[in-house]
Amino acid sequence: MPNSEEAEQFKAAGNKALQSGNLTEAIENYTKAINADGTNHVYYSNRSAAYLKKGDANNALEDALSTIAINPEFSKGYSRKGAALHTLKRYNDAIAAYEEGLAKFANDAALKKGLEEAKRDKDGPPRGFGGGGMGMGMGGMPGMANPFGDQLMQKILLNPKTRPYLNDKEFMAKIQKLQQDPNSLPQMLSDPKIMEVLGLALGGDRDDDDEPPKPAPAPAAKPSSSNGGTKTEAKKEEPQAPEEEEEDLSQLSPAERKKKEDQKAAVICKQRGNELYKSKKFDEALAAYDEAIELDPTNMTFVNNKAAVYFTSKKFDECIETCIKAVEIGKANMAPFEERAKAYTRCAKAYQKKGDLAKAIEMCKEAQLENYDKTTERLMKNMELEKKKADAAAYHDDDKAEEAKQRGNDHFRNKNWGDAVKEYEEAVKRAPTNAPIRNNLAAALCKVMDFNGAKRNIEKAIELDPKYVKAWARKGDIEVLMKENHKALESYKAGLAIDSTNAACKEGLHKVTAMINYGNATMTEEEKQERARHGMADPEIQSILQDPVIQQILRDFNENPQAANQAMSDPTIRAKIEKLIASGVVQTA
Repeated sequence: MPNSEEAEQFKAAGNKALQSGNLTEAIENYTKAINADGTNHVYYSNRSAAYLKKGDANNALEDALSTIAINPEFSKGYSRKGAALHTLKRYNDAIAAYEEGLAKFANDAALKKGLEEAKRDKDGPPRGFGGGGMGMGMGGMPGMANPFGDQLMQKILLNPKTRPYLNDKEFMAKIQKLQQDPNSLPQMLSDPKIMEVLGLALGGDRDDDDEPPKPAPAPAAKPSSSNGGTKTEAKKEEPQAPEEEEEDLSQLSPAERKKKEDQKAAVICKQRGNELYKSKKFDEALAAYDEAIELDPTNMTFVNNKAAVYFTSKKFDECIETCIKAVEIGKANMAPFEERAKAYTRCAKAYQKKGDLAKAIEMCKEAQLENYDKTTERLMKNMELEKKKADAAAYHDDDKAEEAKQRGNDHFRNKNWGDAVKEYEEAVKRAPTNAPIRNNLAAALCKVMDFNGAKRNIEKAIELDPKYVKAWARKGDIEVLMKENHKALESYKAGLAIDSTNAACKEGLHKVTAMINYGNATMTEEEKQERARHGMADPEIQSILQDPVIQQILRDFNENPQAANQAMSDPTIRAKIEKLIASGVVQTA
């Protein structure tokens, strides 16, 4: 059963972490909220936002799709989907997602803005970083859009947190300077407001909570006081039950009179059965309900109550049979739709207890057709999630996983990359905790240019087996392909820390070091810009840039080189600066 209160606590913690920039913590808390209540679309939407800020657009897209699946009438689901596709540079798909949302929410400002940006980036020149010398280039390449231009001013105005900054003269003076000279950014990194809008310039979004604030509780009424000044509680008068009028049966035929009398007697039997049920005298309760059914076989309520006794007694087969019979009686005698839905829902719960989730979901759907109920809808969503997990677990088979892996190896050797991916994915489904299979899948995904999917699988392989050196080498190779040289450097070093003789890690480390040291001389400006964009998307790089010590050293490289060189003697400082250089965010002359 979903635990909404616990889920809300995790969501609140996730929001707080997201606002503080702790993206991993935010994602963990949103995941816990989803585990506590997987039927709330808001949790998936918020986690999608967190994934996107972390640079994981694939997971952001997956959560956006879940948001829409749970609640198609939630506008931000389409915004999240469009933003994730936009980040993945799937511009046509992003445009289609925004247009799909606007078809339902024609006046939604976020959807309109997202559509405009997706179309602009599809048709216009790429945006990014540039320049030369030591420091961060922000607009040195002709034709490149200045991230501090008019578009940023619009973003600042639309963001409720940054809107007040427009009234700050000092802040506006810095923005104007950045518009004129983007390369002056390193001098302003110590200003938290500038760092805030830098996030907006890079496509960030502070809208991290999709749920409107809950209304404040109404103030408690003041206790009334007596004429003598002593506070007393007004004694509530208990309403007296109206006396039941005796129905005149004199005008009815003997058969009709007997029917009326039997119906009244049946209600009395039902009430007696209810009392016995509350006292957990189940056999006596069943006998009372049977007596009521015999007196009035057209009333499904008596049969439904009997099913409740079977359910509480854990006699689920008898409960299911009795629920179906109750529905049949209800349909034949035009019983209220709510009563028929209640019988179907109880039947679904009985199937769930038996472990037959397919039939349980089917019964929930039948209940919703009779009478839509939010509680039943949540129950059905939870059952669907439970069934999905159960089906995945039942699919596990190590022997069949090995067979699929061997088929994948054959396709890989024959350069049938698509078929290799298909077989490796089948093997992963059969053995999701097998690290070597995920390593093979990552290799095949690289061949079809799906680097994000390859990285996701190789990271999972390392999570399953942190000492799997081949996975560390593969991770480094993928990061080189994704132009994340600073991360590749760390991956190769991690592999060599496990096995200092590993040839793949040695070769990869030598290669990426050469790229970092000599790559700038051979790279085009566009390639430098793209590498810098990848670097700035990394939360670790963003954290380093926000370090006041690092900000001062970056300024010293231009203003006081001797002090900067002295600071580089500190191994920690040197490692951070080298990471910035490796990422392309900081470029050497």
